[in-house]
Amino acid sequence: LKIMNLEIKQGNMHDLPSIENIVTSVEETPQAISTKVTGQIPEWINGSFLRNGPGKFEIGNDKFNHWFDGMALLHQFKISKGQVTYKSRFLCSDCYLYNKENNRIMVSEYGTVAMPDPCKNFFQRFLSRFEIPRNSDNASVSLVTYKGDYYACTESNFMYRVDPETLETMKKVDWSKFVAVNGSTAHPHTDPDGTTYNMGNSYTIKGAFYNIIKVPPTKKKPTETLEGATVLCTIPSIERTRPSYYHSFAMTENYLVFIEIPIKLDLLKIVTGRLRGTSISDGVYWDSNLDTIFYVIHKQTGKYRAKPMTTFHQINAYEEGNFLIMDLCASDNGETINNYMIQNLRKSGEALNEVYNKMCKMFPRRFVLPLNVNDDTPCDQNLNTRPNSTATAVKIANEVHCTHEDLHGEDLYKYGGLEFPQINYAKYNTRPYRYFYGCGFRHLVGDTLIKMDLEGKHMMVWEEPGFYPSEPVFIPSPDATEEDDGVLMSVVITPDKDKSAFLLVLDAKSFQELGRAEVPVNIPYGFHGTGLGYIVISYC
Repeated sequence: LKIMNLEIKQGNMHDLPSIENIVTSVEETPQAISTKVTGQIPEWINGSFLRNGPGKFEIGNDKFNHWFDGMALLHQFKISKGQVTYKSRFLCSDCYLYNKENNRIMVSEYGTVAMPDPCKNFFQRFLSRFEIPRNSDNASVSLVTYKGDYYACTESNFMYRVDPETLETMKKVDWSKFVAVNGSTAHPHTDPDGTTYNMGNSYTIKGAFYNIIKVPPTKKKPTETLEGATVLCTIPSIERTRPSYYHSFAMTENYLVFIEIPIKLDLLKIVTGRLRGTSISDGVYWDSNLDTIFYVIHKQTGKYRAKPMTTFHQINAYEEGNFLIMDLCASDNGETINNYMIQNLRKSGEALNEVYNKMCKMFPRRFVLPLNVNDDTPCDQNLNTRPNSTATAVKIANEVHCTHEDLHGEDLYKYGGLEFPQINYAKYNTRPYRYFYGCGFRHLVGDTLIKMDLEGKHMMVWEEPGFYPSEPVFIPSPDATEEDDGVLMSVVITPDKDKSAFLLVLDAKSFQELGRAEVPVNIPYGFHGTGLGYIVISYC
């Protein structure tokens, strides 16, 4: 009933404009070029705004199938005294260079299988299916920092240290050389002292495990990368050979929260994919029969359950009294990832409408997890005693079953929900907060920017027809006295070849445009950049 009601509120979208041109291959711009600035960009912003995302969707005559598969392109907007320059470089990963050298797709990606060399005879092509495949190191998802260095990363065990000034690729780093994991998320969290936490999977004869990783804040030697990284906690997957997919996790001052959602990875299908000629995406599926499980990790581990849901990005989490409050963007359905095939993004007319209307929409939610649960805690009653909170937490046997509170009003439904959430991370991550920002999704990609005020659940919206803003990032002003004193930056893309993409700067308090810097070259729609507070900004 809840899901049906949500669909009625959201309604179906019609006459969606084509966005094919924002998932089109572009050339890199390695030398900085000037942009056209209109309005006024505050002069206290002095530094670089970095982004990462796919920028090449074909190699020779071969085409990638999924949005996630495109070769990583790094972007830099350098801001000084109200002026902005732009440059971009392809990440020189091994798979990018290998593909480029052979002028075809040589390394399989999430939705694309590298086919045998057509120059080989039939028998050689058959035998090549039994060869151990190369693992992709196409780090196209985000840019993050460890020990003060910048890394382009994805969700494999490979990252690349990059120079934030030149965007040059510096060094390949393999997580598995430092801790026993087979990958990591592109969304680590950082404590005020610089200690960084992340998560990664490991696979043994006993099954699949999720690992919490801790990376020290500083280097002992200038050449260090992940030296000193340790595994804090290992959590077994509910299903040994079918672990859950996860994109991020939550953190408070004293706790980490891992969310095991019902998007599953069929490891047998994935490891035999080359033999069968199928991609990793063929082994990813949604199991609505499974609950969502919250694991709260401190000195000891607790387990909390909720109904099946999908979540890729958490908004914030903090402790208040005897409760852990966790805010995230979620949906009751998980059949989303494989909808982002490039052929879907390039559809138009009724075919495009059909793809969008079948997709689950993400909305901000709050869960309240009681931290003082023990054998004496009563069962079958709501443990959430916080005033004016509609979230519930009920102990059933040895687990706590949770339901959420919506962090939005009715007006968010007409904007297609909210994703790519960001906060004033530097000052309010792991602390009580009032505002968060994100993209509204009335299309397959974000088409509005939204500011949400948790006091009254009011929202403000920025939009411009025909333009598609990417993940917003909050930059606090140097003399900030309030949470929303600062600016919001977003790279805004357009499929209209007669118009320019631009870097948008909004006043975070009023949500009014301060200025924009139009870029005279094409930019594809990307994923993440210097989020999580990692803005290279120096105040002057």
